[in-house]
Amino acid sequence: MPTDIEIAQSVTPRPIQEIAAKAGIPEEAYAPYGRYIAKVEPTALPKRRQGKLILVTAINPTPAGEGKTTVSVGLADGMTKLGKKAMLALREPSLGPVFGMKGGATGGGRAQVLPMEQINLHFTGDLHAITSANNLLAAMVDNHIQQGNKLGIDPRQVTWRRCLDVNDRQLRDIVSGLGGKANGMPREDGFDITAASEVMAVFCLAIDRADLKRRLARLQVARKWDGTPVTAGDLNAQGAMAALLTDALQPNLVQTIDGTPCLIHGGPFANIAHGCNSVIATRTALSLADYVVTEAGFGADLGAEKFFDIKCRQSGLRPDAVVLVATIRALKHHGGCHKAELSQEGLEYLKRGMENLLAHIANIRDVWHMPCVVAINHFVSDTEAEIALLRGAVEAAGAPVGFCDGWARGGEGVTDLAEQVCALVDAAGESPLTFTYEDSLPLKEKIEAVARRVYHAGSVSFAPAAEKQLAAFEAEGWGNAPVCIAKTQYSFSDDPKRLAAPSGYPLNIRQVRLSAGAGFVVAFAGDIIAMPGLPRVPAAEGIDVDDNGRISGLF
Repeated sequence: MPTDIEIAQSVTPRPIQEIAAKAGIPEEAYAPYGRYIAKVEPTALPKRRQGKLILVTAINPTPAGEGKTTVSVGLADGMTKLGKKAMLALREPSLGPVFGMKGGATGGGRAQVLPMEQINLHFTGDLHAITSANNLLAAMVDNHIQQGNKLGIDPRQVTWRRCLDVNDRQLRDIVSGLGGKANGMPREDGFDITAASEVMAVFCLAIDRADLKRRLARLQVARKWDGTPVTAGDLNAQGAMAALLTDALQPNLVQTIDGTPCLIHGGPFANIAHGCNSVIATRTALSLADYVVTEAGFGADLGAEKFFDIKCRQSGLRPDAVVLVATIRALKHHGGCHKAELSQEGLEYLKRGMENLLAHIANIRDVWHMPCVVAINHFVSDTEAEIALLRGAVEAAGAPVGFCDGWARGGEGVTDLAEQVCALVDAAGESPLTFTYEDSLPLKEKIEAVARRVYHAGSVSFAPAAEKQLAAFEAEGWGNAPVCIAKTQYSFSDDPKRLAAPSGYPLNIRQVRLSAGAGFVVAFAGDIIAMPGLPRVPAAEGIDVDDNGRISGLF
C-alpha cells in the first residue's frame, strides 16, 4: 500500500493560477509563491456575501487514529464533486509534530492538500516569521534592561519567553545572559514551541493589520519593581513585530488532490493554545465560497470548545453545523482494546468506547446548541456488525451519521456525507451561538464551567499560586476575558490514561498565564507543558531527501 507522501508525489498539482481562478480570486489579489502556492491579500478581494461555515472536530485522539484533517479535505472535495462551490480553511503544520510523533497535517491518502512536503516543512515561512517576531520582542526586553532599564523592569519578573518551532525539552527552562556584563543580565528564561506562543495566538485572532498591531502592543512581557505590567507597546516593539508579520498575515492558497481550493494559515496547538486557523483565512474563505470547511485541533473538548468560546466570541464567526469525526478503531481503543487487536472485531470494546463519542455529541448539542453530523472515517477492518452497532447508537442519540472513504477514493468517497452536511446547513436557520459561560463570570468560575459542562469533571482544584494570580488578573481588568485551558488531548480529563468518558473526577489547575494580546487567560491542567519533547524514536529519524531533492518519510 502506498504511503501518503508517495500518493501525494504521484499527483501533478494544477498551476496555482487555475486554483485562484476557480476560487474567484482576481489576479491583483494574490501573488504566486512558486508554481503551486500563492499568498492572498484579503483587502484586495471584492466584497461578497458570506457562505456557510462547517466546523470539523473529533473524539479524543488515540494511537489508532481518527483522521480529522483527512475527513475535512474529503468533505470539501465531496462537496466539489456535487457541484458545490466549496473551500477549506485549515491550520499550518508545526515542525514539532512533523519531526516528533504525530506527523504532518495535510490529510491522508487521496484526501490530501498539496504540495504536502512544502506545507509540512517550511511552507511560506509564516511560522518562522512568528518565531522571529516573538524573539525580537524577547531581545528588546533584555536589551532595555541592559541599556539602563528606564522602565524599571524587574529582571526576576520577566515573563516573556522565547520560542522555537521544534520540540526541544532541553530549552524549557534555562539561564540566559551568562558570560559577563557585556552579555546581559543573567536570569531564568525558557522557550515555548512557536505553535504555543502568544504571538501565534495574536496572529490567528487578529482581523486585520491594524488589529494585529493593537494586540501586539498590549502583550505583557514583564513587571516593574512596583509590580505594574510592562507591555510590548511600552518598548515600542509592535511596529517592528508587525513589519515582520505583514506578509505572513496573508493566507496561503493551495489545493487538494481533487483540485478544491484551500487556505492554510496559522497553527496554534489546541492542547496548549486555542487550536484554530486564522480568523482572516476563515473570513476570506467565507467571502469566496458557498461552503467552507474548517477544523479545530484535537477532540471537541479542546478544539471545538476553544473555537466557540474564543474564536467565535472574539470574531463574531458562527458555524452552521459541526461534523464530529471518529473511527471504529479509535472507539475500540477508548473501550480498552489493545492496539494489536484493533483490526479484529470487538463489539464489547466498541460499546464501552462509544461513551466518548456520545459525550461529545451531547456537548455539541446541549452546551453549544449546534446541529451535529457524525462522520465515521472508514477502515477496511471495520466489520458489518461494528458498523451496525455504531450507526444504531449514534442515530439513537439523535445525530445523523455518514461514512467516509476519502483516504482511498478522495471526494468520490465522501459525497454521501457531503450531501448530508449541505442539506443540514441549508435547512438550518439563523440562531445565536451559545457559549459555555458568560463573559461576566469570574475567571475561576469560567474555568469551572468548562471543566464541569465540557469535561464532565466533578470538581476543580486550584494551586494557591494560580488562585492568587487569577484574582490579580481580575484586579487589573481582565475579568471578562475568556479562558483557554491547556490539558492533555487524549482524555476529557487531565489524565491521558482516563479513556472513554470519565466523569466526577477532580481537575487540577496548577498554573495560569495572561495572554493579553490574544485576550484570554491560559490555565494549565495536569502536567501539560508549552514546549513538548521528542519521543523515544522521533519521526525525524525516518525523514530523508535524495540527490534530486525528493523528500521521503513524511506522513
